[in-house]
Amino acid sequence: MILFLNKDEYHYELENITRMFFWQVEIVKDLPEEYPDEFCAAYYDGPERQLTAEARINGKSSKLEADETDGDSKAIEYRLAVMLFQCLSDLTGKRPEFGIMTGVRPAKYAANLISSGMTADEAQKYLVDHALVSEKKAKLVRITAENGMKLGEKVCDKGFSLYVSIPFCPSRCSYCSFVSKSTEKERKLIKPYLDALCREIEFTSEIIKSLGLVMQTVYIGGGTPTVLSADELVQLTQAVDNCFGMPADVEYCVEAGRPDTISREKLEVLKSAGVSRISINPQTGNDFVLQKVGRRHTAAQIEECYRLAREIGFDNINADFIAGLPGDDIESFRNSMTWALDVLKPESITVHALTLKRASRMRENQSEIFSPDAALMVDYAQEVLVDAGYAPYYMYRQKGTVDSLENTGYAKPGYECLYNLFIMDEVQSIIACGAGAVTKLMDPKSNLIERVFDLKYPQEYLDRFDEMLQRKQYIKEFYDDHGI
Repeated sequence: MILFLNKDEYHYELENITRMFFWQVEIVKDLPEEYPDEFCAAYYDGPERQLTAEARINGKSSKLEADETDGDSKAIEYRLAVMLFQCLSDLTGKRPEFGIMTGVRPAKYAANLISSGMTADEAQKYLVDHALVSEKKAKLVRITAENGMKLGEKVCDKGFSLYVSIPFCPSRCSYCSFVSKSTEKERKLIKPYLDALCREIEFTSEIIKSLGLVMQTVYIGGGTPTVLSADELVQLTQAVDNCFGMPADVEYCVEAGRPDTISREKLEVLKSAGVSRISINPQTGNDFVLQKVGRRHTAAQIEECYRLAREIGFDNINADFIAGLPGDDIESFRNSMTWALDVLKPESITVHALTLKRASRMRENQSEIFSPDAALMVDYAQEVLVDAGYAPYYMYRQKGTVDSLENTGYAKPGYECLYNLFIMDEVQSIIACGAGAVTKLMDPKSNLIERVFDLKYPQEYLDRFDEMLQRKQYIKEFYDDHGI
């Protein structure tokens, strides 16, 4: 779909509105004398600053106009977004349930409304009336925001979270776009990468100690951290412990991820290191779907990993599921949820709506068609999980998600992952180490956030390691400059 705009400053919101209805969007900045057979457009001009949104699809047209004489730039952008959304809804018959909300963090937006003085009910109504969110999604956002705000009270002064990146996987899933390398091809990189990572952790810890920061959570993610051998996991966890120390109240999470990387020895290493929460992520309980997306394991292997983890003593396990995977349908997804609740019994479950990222094989290979039942799956998961005693506590959305849906984390009371909430609601600094990791520095007084990027790919990380360490020096500059 071609989107015509005449003002750069409205590009982000209006492009994202259009992407709710069409996968491919081409932005054209100059308005033509004659539009093509299919297009959409949003613009304003003239002394009266007239706003216009119009579209033509399958021979049908829709056009809305309004005069905006006293609005600032944000008000004009909002009006254009609403008008374009209405035109595209009229012509396509689709009405995305998040309305004109294009942001990544809907629950944070609602929490900000509540913090500004609205009641929770008023914030929910505002989402419906102002952002055109459906009543159902607005209620979910409001409940998630309320739960997250309660957990957010656990943020301490000068607190921070540590993220450690292991950008390797045993194989690449078709939906994945993360910066990760297959161990089949890149196993030789793991040892030098791990050695360098431990040096970065040590270097970063010295900066953290000089600032007097307090560690609240540790999250080792990827990729799949359990592609490391047991000895390599010992090396990594000892580096974290030696450099930062591990107070008893620190939340310590590791993405165990895929069952084909898990062993008793590795789980025992994690348990002895003080890891308090692991994720063993089925994505689906359907073996056919697992094979279709490139997972080299079965549902039975997942069950065995859960049994083993419980036997070793893990009492806080998360399970990820994806709604909308190729080959899945609402019935098999219901079976996956039943299996999760009755057999796996994880303390938390995160439900992701399938996102077709540009770098994923699924986006490139049009033969891998996602399930049309994604919205039904997301709704069903919410219903059964809440009934089973799980509560939503964090939420985020991504570009390219099927039906513009959301990802929601559910947990039994007391088993929420603080790291997930802290990073999604942006309530404290995240200090990140490793290839592809992004440090997010936050000034709690002004809510200013600045980022420090580690180099993206493992080989690049190794080749330019000293340069990357210099970037880490900005952590101290940020805290000193802002008097934190």
